Amino acid sequence: MIVGVLVELMNKNVDRIFDYQVPEELTSKVKVGVRVRVPFAKRTLEGFVLEIKETTDFHETLREINEVLDDEVILNEELIALGKWLQKETLATLISCYQVMLPKALKAGSHGTKKYITVYHYIPDNNLSLTTSQKEIVACFKDKTTLSSDDLKQFSTSRLTTLVKKGILKKEKVETYRLTYQKEGSSNITLTELQNKAVHDILTDSHSVFLLHGVTGSGKTEVYIRLIEDTIKKGKSCIVLVPEISLTTQIINRFKNRFGGTIAVLHSALSEGEKYDEYRRIAKGLANIVIGARSAIFAPLKNIGLIIMDEEHSDSYKQENMPRYDTKQVALERAKYHHAKVVLGSATPTLESYTRAIKNYYKLVELPSRIKGVSLPEINIVDMNQAIKKATFHFSLELIEKMKEVLSRKEQIMLLLNRRGYSSVIICQNCGFTKKCPRCDITLTYHKKSNLLRCHYCGYATTMNATCPSCHEKAMKPLGVGTEKIEEELKQLFPNEKVLRMDVDTTSNKGAHEKIINSFAKGEASILLGTQMIAKGLDFPNVTLVGVINADTSLMLPDFRSSEVTFDLLNQVAGRSGRSEKKGSVILQTFNKDHYAIFCAKENNYKKFYMIEMKNRHMMNYPPYCYLVLIHIASKDEEVALKEAKRSYQVLKKYLDKTIFLGPVPANIFKKYNIYRYQMILKYKKQDNLHEVLEKLVKYYASNNKVKIDIDFNPLHLS
Repeated sequence: MIVGVLVELMNKNVDRIFDYQVPEELTSKVKVGVRVRVPFAKRTLEGFVLEIKETTDFHETLREINEVLDDEVILNEELIALGKWLQKETLATLISCYQVMLPKALKAGSHGTKKYITVYHYIPDNNLSLTTSQKEIVACFKDKTTLSSDDLKQFSTSRLTTLVKKGILKKEKVETYRLTYQKEGSSNITLTELQNKAVHDILTDSHSVFLLHGVTGSGKTEVYIRLIEDTIKKGKSCIVLVPEISLTTQIINRFKNRFGGTIAVLHSALSEGEKYDEYRRIAKGLANIVIGARSAIFAPLKNIGLIIMDEEHSDSYKQENMPRYDTKQVALERAKYHHAKVVLGSATPTLESYTRAIKNYYKLVELPSRIKGVSLPEINIVDMNQAIKKATFHFSLELIEKMKEVLSRKEQIMLLLNRRGYSSVIICQNCGFTKKCPRCDITLTYHKKSNLLRCHYCGYATTMNATCPSCHEKAMKPLGVGTEKIEEELKQLFPNEKVLRMDVDTTSNKGAHEKIINSFAKGEASILLGTQMIAKGLDFPNVTLVGVINADTSLMLPDFRSSEVTFDLLNQVAGRSGRSEKKGSVILQTFNKDHYAIFCAKENNYKKFYMIEMKNRHMMNYPPYCYLVLIHIASKDEEVALKEAKRSYQVLKKYLDKTIFLGPVPANIFKKYNIYRYQMILKYKKQDNLHEVLEKLVKYYASNNKVKIDIDFNPLHLS
């Protein structure tokens, strides 16, 4: 038997299948999709079996595989095909496309461990006489024939061992899973007329892709649940995607109460052991609903009937390193394979999705009002150009007064500032020197609690020093503002109120998201301050005020999507207010009150924003009026990077005749990790040979250890 193996090297030069002979004693264990250990050059590597065949085109003696590492198939037939499709779409190495699908414990080169517990099986035998204490143990079994060691932990091991020796109990080690989901009751929620219509339209319409455009609080989650119930009744499985780990806490509880142990969860906050268990549960068919963030789209479910992408507009659905996949495109590809339906849900759909919906490529389903007659919150804009004169710290008088009013009613507040840390820049007030990362072309962010200056790109950190390294005056001071500083100001403004802060710094530990969300939901804090991770999907009935400290943060980005990002964020965070019977309000602090992204958010008018933004996109020829490719050419040597960027431009210009080129120019962050980066942007509507030409460019640089080329199709950010 001969097998084709893809080894674990992420190198384009060895990005192919290598043939190996299978020793006779291993033939029964070999299957397509398992991992094997093989000799490769002078090393021993791991890889995936992708082919089994009887002959080879290799003319020399084949080397033998050393070991088969799995009893169960890791990559099924569909995922193997999906990996090959992903390689063509992203121009990544094939092995990277498979590795990204798997939890760490199942990747080539890694190994997970199964968790076992001890169980005791009761074997009734009335002929044996038992002591009183032994009868006490036996009585625990009652109607059960099997109990775990945890169920019997009040008894000593020696007493249990005695019953095992007598043949009354049989001891066994069995595999268990680290996560369990028990059904905790069911709720008979009556759908509104609009919700019922949405469910009916999605179930009966012949389209395969649906855009569920519903305002915040319109009951999209309950629509998802009804669609899933219908899919499960048909014997099919479902994937539910959410953009932020923070959202999984509340949605898992909703799904756990309805579906119990049939759900599995996949996201980055789980331990490696938990991810290993969940993936194997799914592969074994023990779960038919998978909930998770981006990577859950690769869950090894069979017979998928429905894929839901909640908050489909979120940029976290795009993978930012190789393979740079778009989760939406992967979802559509898997849906095509399974003949499944895809539901994209959002209050603020991407312009691309909404355009496809109004052109009937997708079926548009709308939920234009909140459930239970709840009104949308009143949104007020505070012009900080004027209000800053009476402001305290970064809080306008209007926001402070409204916060006092809400807190006096024992209601809760959510505050958004989409920048973590204490301040965004440290500057010398004497000479103007700013402290930058030595590895990246970016200023360091000050974190007061740790007294560190950190780079939010490469992680470099150094202790804050008030003495300027340029003029040697003790004049280094923080400018700008981050969530840590706002938290400090809140404690001075409202010393008797408990504040919870939710950002990357406070949620780095396992379970931190859930702990913060549960604490706020229980009313243990009156103010939740956070970055964009608090803006989407969270539902707290007692929140009646949302404040945005600086609504302009994302408007300042040098990116064609900055207005869309701003509108989405403001609309989403505003939707956290007044979600129950209590009237909600929102205050947006801004220095750009007349910007259309700001006033459309105030009016909660997506369609108005869409029309204005589409005119701008058409004028500048940006998506959805064209497709984009972002190419980075990078090197440790600045001159080499520029030379190769110009060479790449000349080559591409020669072969891509229907493409517009912007650049090459220095990237927005010119130096990153001590690497100099130039970029080109390609704009096109139809260029049939695009992938072919770019693939050749990638292969040309594969052997060049001085230059790295990186290609991103349909990038979300041009930096």
